[in-house]
Amino acid sequence: MGNHHPSVAPVPLDEEMEMVAENMMLQIPAGDVTLAGDLEVPENARGLVLFAHGSGSSRRSPRNQAVAETLRESRLATLLFDLLTPDEEVEEAYSAHLRFDIEMLSRRLALVTEAIASDPRSGNLGLGYFGASTGGAAALRAAAGLGSIIGAIVSRGGRPDLAGEALAYVTAPTLLIVGERDEEVLRLNEQAYAQLACEKSLAVVPRATHLFQERGALEEVARLAAEWFRKHLRTR
Repeated sequence: MGNHHPSVAPVPLDEEMEMVAENMMLQIPAGDVTLAGDLEVPENARGLVLFAHGSGSSRRSPRNQAVAETLRESRLATLLFDLLTPDEEVEEAYSAHLRFDIEMLSRRLALVTEAIASDPRSGNLGLGYFGASTGGAAALRAAAGLGSIIGAIVSRGGRPDLAGEALAYVTAPTLLIVGERDEEVLRLNEQAYAQLACEKSLAVVPRATHLFQERGALEEVARLAAEWFRKHLRTR
């Protein structure tokens, strides 16, 4: 992922559009915990996408890394971070309950978003969410509370149904991506899609299952996501 630097001098706001490529390891305050994240900013970035994963995944997930690389090729900065602390990850490996605590995950995601939105290093880049699995629900619920701070949302194989009543309050343009053969999750996405009142789209990737492991499936996810963010993210 390139060289990381624990601390990087802030980029002045007036130099945002001339922002050079940077890789940073961040420690991000989120209420009573501090979360680790990797921020990568391509040269002349046009937006910043925060990744919210779930179901035992992490910011090191090869699938998230692959999508993030495609986004950066489209001049979109990426922030991959873990919504759980290392101690919580150990606990989660045995209990598998925190990944379904959508209220907690969305609260932490919102706190991270607010920290990033006020950080000079992100300049005035438009912010988007890329959520996977239960992270898709956390992204939608956080976006419903943050309003216009979030410019676009993409959910990959997500569980938007777990966002519940928050779906009706999402204002950011939202793209739900589901595998054709992920039949139960597809059904749940169709139900959640009907509850969204924002600009929206549901993309079904042919022959793909839940993890998009089929040849070309993840590449299609990344292409669709990059296209959606390029269309909708604007500088703040």
